[in-house]
Amino acid sequence: MTRVAAKRDYSLLGRDAQAAVESGLAAAEWYHTDIPRKQMKALMKREDGPAIRDTILWLGSMVVCGALAIYFWGSWWCVPFFFVYGVMYGSASDSRWHECGHGTAFKTRWMNDVVYEIACFMIMRNPVTWRWSHTRHHTDTVIVGRDPEIAVMRPPDLLRLVLNFFGILDVFHATIDMVRNAAGVISAEEKTFIPEQEQPRAIRIARIWLAIYIVTIALAITMGSILPLMLIGLPRLYGAWHHVMTGLLQHGGLADNVIDHRLNSRSVYMNPFSRFVYWNMNYHVEHHMFPMVPCHALPQLHEMIKHDLPAPNKSIIEGYREMIPAFLRQLRNEDYFLKRELPPTAKPYREELHAEPIAAE
Repeated sequence: MTRVAAKRDYSLLGRDAQAAVESGLAAAEWYHTDIPRKQMKALMKREDGPAIRDTILWLGSMVVCGALAIYFWGSWWCVPFFFVYGVMYGSASDSRWHECGHGTAFKTRWMNDVVYEIACFMIMRNPVTWRWSHTRHHTDTVIVGRDPEIAVMRPPDLLRLVLNFFGILDVFHATIDMVRNAAGVISAEEKTFIPEQEQPRAIRIARIWLAIYIVTIALAITMGSILPLMLIGLPRLYGAWHHVMTGLLQHGGLADNVIDHRLNSRSVYMNPFSRFVYWNMNYHVEHHMFPMVPCHALPQLHEMIKHDLPAPNKSIIEGYREMIPAFLRQLRNEDYFLKRELPPTAKPYREELHAEPIAAE
């Protein structure tokens, strides 16, 4: 078995990236709960209806709240409308690019593609880069040196986590990446997961986006008002809090370098509003175990396999009560993690396929 290095190297070109390949952790065979083929086929059935309904509610609420925010601009009455607009722009877009990137939200392919492109612009994630980045994330979930989407590294940078509730560092880095890509530069790490033939499209999209932001800024200067930026760009900052709040719960404080999603992912029961914004990604163990099951079927999938999974957190608050102390302990001991307890009915994971256990208590 392979011992986890005391100091983790999260670079996709570094020491741990090579170690993950040599140890067999990279692109390994993951544990899956057994589901009869017929039932799995039914779960994976794609439909346009639920996603069309949710997309109308999502974009419709933005149009209505954006119009009312413009109408009440200059008074405090615009604040609640910008609040909703911001969450739909800066947070709901995160789940939409994600699900449409999997191609499972809609049955009709072009609908997935259109919503994916719109949502990627809102969340400032290049649709080419993130499609391939997310493929790697699912192949090597929280495998150090392989997963480019590890949100909380060890020891955790608590200041960064707080700032990202307002999108500050994420937007800064996304802007740098956009300008770099628009200049025709694909980074060395991006080249490890973006196929060469896809790289020109990443550059082209970055140039289109940059032009949109330049025009928006120019319009704001011409008008002598930040109102255009309140509708395009700034919602990625003031509306980011919800997607950060839910996103940290996905893997925060849990094991890395294991190939069982029950150990490195967290499912959380959430209120209806958060489930709508998050598009049922609160069933995150289930999603990682079976990523081709559409988001509208995840509650049903959860009921079918919960006997084999750790108990989900009962609320967002309970999830944070569990996760924050883990982050604080990782400041002193980066090898600490929360050990997920499997129910007595669960099948055990295959320990020989995991890195040598590290401190869990």
